Amino acid sequence: MTESDLTLLVPGTKERVAALVGRSVDGGGPVGGLGVGAGPRIAFACAEFNGGISDRLLTGALDALKNASCDLGTVTVAWAPGAFELPLVAKVFAESGAVDAVVCLGAVIRGDTGHYDFVAGQCAAGIQQVQLDTGVPVVFGVLTTDTVDQALVRSEEDESNKGREAAVTALEMIRLLGVLGRDTLPEVGD
Repeated sequence: MTESDLTLLVPGTKERVAALVGRSVDGGGPVGGLGVGAGPRIAFACAEFNGGISDRLLTGALDALKNASCDLGTVTVAWAPGAFELPLVAKVFAESGAVDAVVCLGAVIRGDTGHYDFVAGQCAAGIQQVQLDTGVPVVFGVLTTDTVDQALVRSEEDESNKGREAAVTALEMIRLLGVLGRDTLPEVGD
């Protein structure tokens, strides 16, 4: 097996994820049923390119939500072809009014061409723009690494998993915006 084989989305991953969450969507339509439950409504936009890394990040993120006592039945997962397409998926989620936050997960790994420079930067800029335009937290959980090994280290099944960090960031942003949205902040000059 080559290093690049380790980044491939393993057959059956989407079905496994669909069994864990309320709804899982890819280009072919819903993979799982619509879930019901209370709690934060978080959507994940995951890149299928380097999908093995996306899966590891998503697993860490879902573990973080479970550890925070979130109902995974309120989670939606959508699979985009690659990291470049994540901002559009995030925008659709954010504008739907059906989610409290969006987490974008994937990996852009430097190669021998300039492709990395265009994809990583545009992905980050697009995700930031969606967040600013909609007011919905959109978390950048896309690894930008020089090597596959670096991506694997950042997606380990432990506390250092960047997908786990992204899910925690989403929860923190939901709470923060909830507080900021209340009329409890003092007026300027008070």
